[in-house]
Amino acid sequence: MGKKPTLRDIANYADVALSTVSQALNNKPGVSLEMRERVLDAAQALGYRHKIVIETPNASAIKTIGLLTKRREDDTLIINPFYSHIIAGAERECSRHHIGLMYANIEVDANSKALSLPSMLLDERVDGVVVVGAFLEETISHISQRAGQNIVLVDAYTSTGSSFDSVLIDNVAGGYAATRHLIENGHREIAIIGSLDYSYPSIQERRTGYLQALSTHNLKPNIIDSALTREDGYAATEFLLENLSSVTAIFACNDNVALGVMNALQNNGLSVPDDMSVVGFDNIDIAQEVTPALTTMHVDKVMMGAMAVRHLRDRVLDPERPSMKTLISSQLIERDSVLNIDV
Repeated sequence: MGKKPTLRDIANYADVALSTVSQALNNKPGVSLEMRERVLDAAQALGYRHKIVIETPNASAIKTIGLLTKRREDDTLIINPFYSHIIAGAERECSRHHIGLMYANIEVDANSKALSLPSMLLDERVDGVVVVGAFLEETISHISQRAGQNIVLVDAYTSTGSSFDSVLIDNVAGGYAATRHLIENGHREIAIIGSLDYSYPSIQERRTGYLQALSTHNLKPNIIDSALTREDGYAATEFLLENLSSVTAIFACNDNVALGVMNALQNNGLSVPDDMSVVGFDNIDIAQEVTPALTTMHVDKVMMGAMAVRHLRDRVLDPERPSMKTLISSQLIERDSVLNIDV
């Protein structure tokens, strides 16, 4: 039996410092993943097996993830139908990797700005945090103190958002595609309902896409400012009917607003799509159940949740890597709420 290899033998074989070998074999920080693998390969080649710590830094270091979804005090919904699918995607990915998932609401104001932190963060019981649908300013620093850089923003924004991994929707392209679909069906007077100058960033981006599509086709905008609720969509539509009689189509900034729009049209004796075409955004479950079924932009919300967990696991593997942004594209789902008026 040959002589048992030493740490110095491994250092010479891998052409690295002796201290690097010790750090790598004992899974200590300060060694790059590439260098760690180089040392482990050398150790294995020399037959040094008994005291090798085989595990490299990996995502098993994440035992529990905290998932924060926004909630307003006056919100009657237990959970936003859009975000329920994101949660389902995160649950599925956590289950695959045996990671626990804790839920909490993060209270927000009317502009989705976070107001407080949930107890699970204050108690420091999580290894990573996924924030869904909130605009974070001062709050992000408090979350960061408790979760380090293990934070992923999902449809969430912050003034220092570039410092954190994120999963976002390509809202500009989606707003453009929704408006272009109406234009391609012959509509020239197209209104947008469900946005404000100070709306949540994703909604502002959808409005930007709408404006870009109109500009490309030399059409003028018809902007009806309103908040992002079914009730406000209803009221904005009544305003439109009283003041913009030439409009033949409406782009609603999300499906919830679109439902309010359709209710207002129908309660005013108008038919969708014969008298007014409507396109929504998000493709929530009820969009295909209403009459007529709503044409809308589909977003893979389950994938967004899964990607958030993957970002967290990748961050643990490589804590020093630059922040990454995953942009999820949307897809037009044609149903029955748009009429081709060129025919």
